[in-house]
Amino acid sequence: MAIVVQKYGGSSVADLEKLSKVADWVVATKRAGHSVVVVVSAMGKTTDELLSLAQRAAETGGGGNSPPRRELDMLLSVGERTSMALLSIAVQARGEPAVSLTGSQSGIITNDRHFDARIIEVRPHRIEDELYHGKIVIVAGYQGMSYRREITTLGRGGSDTTAVALSAALSAERCEIYSDVDGVYSADPRSVPDARHLPELDFATMQEMAESGAKVLHARAVEWAKRQNIAILARKTEDYATRGEGLQTRVHASSGTQARAVVVDRHLALLSCPARALASLFAAAEASELLLRDGVYVDGALRATLALSAVPSAAATLRSLAERVPGLEITTGVGSVSWVGVGAGAEPLELARFAQSVGERPLLTFTSPLRATAILPQSELGAAEAALHAQL
Repeated sequence: MAIVVQKYGGSSVADLEKLSKVADWVVATKRAGHSVVVVVSAMGKTTDELLSLAQRAAETGGGGNSPPRRELDMLLSVGERTSMALLSIAVQARGEPAVSLTGSQSGIITNDRHFDARIIEVRPHRIEDELYHGKIVIVAGYQGMSYRREITTLGRGGSDTTAVALSAALSAERCEIYSDVDGVYSADPRSVPDARHLPELDFATMQEMAESGAKVLHARAVEWAKRQNIAILARKTEDYATRGEGLQTRVHASSGTQARAVVVDRHLALLSCPARALASLFAAAEASELLLRDGVYVDGALRATLALSAVPSAAATLRSLAERVPGLEITTGVGSVSWVGVGAGAEPLELARFAQSVGERPLLTFTSPLRATAILPQSELGAAEAALHAQL
């Protein structure tokens, strides 16, 4: 039977009622004649609650301490394990054989980076054995095991990457990503009421959107899909019963469209480091496992952004960074607004429209063939987002 991989996000399994509906849909897929692999996220806000608990534990020894990333991975992996076990119980209660597997049991091998690991190999032999015996396989997303046999996690949104990587390793017929939105829009419909649904997107545009802050799909998941040519269907969980008749976004190699979208990331820090301290900055970033983005060298200093959503203890991390790097200036309370699409950051007319929309107060701007980005105070992001989307 053809293999279908389905991923359900935290909002889809937020409580037992929602998890029960997912169990119904998973069983229906199996009974429609497919082999089914399900990837689940932690229930609701479980990951945030565990992070908060870890920070409070770290602060019991005095202010300013951050939880070690290795221990965070040990703790946070519990969230997805809870979801996978409960869903397996619910599926078996409906008369279908099922088995729950952790990331390591599923053969997901990562590098040795904690809290933000990358998958380097997938060995799905255990999954293949269980599918052969007719079971629905339910995998804990967001986690794997390093080549040193350490538990690792894949960064926020990493369950998407788990699903796509497994789809590639299993030669799945399709990869379905279910969340609380019915695909990808030209802007966040929660802040831009007239945002348009995008039925198709190419890998490059979707990856740029994800890296710029769009939450529908994880950037590394799109990277995996592009590398392995795995089409992704982004759907709303409640629309499963329509059997594909509801809205969805298909992300694949070539959409044949020139989609444009506006993406906002409200959780950034802007770093400005003098040339004399660059070695210290890079060493500190490596030691703290931080990923700098959009660096430009201006007036004898490197200016770059740091996505705080990928930092487990933002305040403590930034404070440590400032102490270790002489002359480093850190600006918080900022975010980015990006115009994404083919030619968005390269065509003069597009750049003129972008500059007109973001006004005269960007702290910094970046352009590439697929993107133009402005760094603004958080208070100005909403107006810039609306003005940019009006240009679409």
